[in-house]
Amino acid sequence: MSEAPKPTFLVDTQSDPVAIAIEGRASFQNSACLHDFFTTMIARKHLRFVMDFQRCTSMDSTFLGVLAGVALELRKHVPTGSLVLCRVGPRNLELLRNLGLHRLLTVDTGETSVTLTAATTLDCNPSRSELESARLVLAAHESLIEADEANRAKFQDVLAFLKNRVDQP
Repeated sequence: MSEAPKPTFLVDTQSDPVAIAIEGRASFQNSACLHDFFTTMIARKHLRFVMDFQRCTSMDSTFLGVLAGVALELRKHVPTGSLVLCRVGPRNLELLRNLGLHRLLTVDTGETSVTLTAATTLDCNPSRSELESARLVLAAHESLIEADEANRAKFQDVLAFLKNRVDQP
């Protein structure tokens, strides 16, 4: 039996908007590098992003929380930034809608494609400590609640666990 390909994020920082393509599963295991990429790009005044989900096989709540956090951050800038998700499949679209993210960012359900002319692969090797990872997962879930208060009930146990973990010496 062959292994599933390693999930990757392909990025083109030369395009406007900055283009990102997801290949494979987007999860807590690889969200940190995407979070760091967005943080760096926003610090460099790149405020327009488009993400291609055609080859994204699944997403978890941490990844979705990272997207929510980015969308919330982009709203604070003048001019306001944008995050467009395109070619989102039915299951991933359902996840976005269930968490209210379709009201926070733009979801293009058409066939708009992303061209990655100068694509590079993000380095997603885990370089964070367990505590730093827990902080990122906590912040992602807090962003989901900020995006839609109805998410509080969905993630209250996760939040309690993570807050306890982060507050331990």
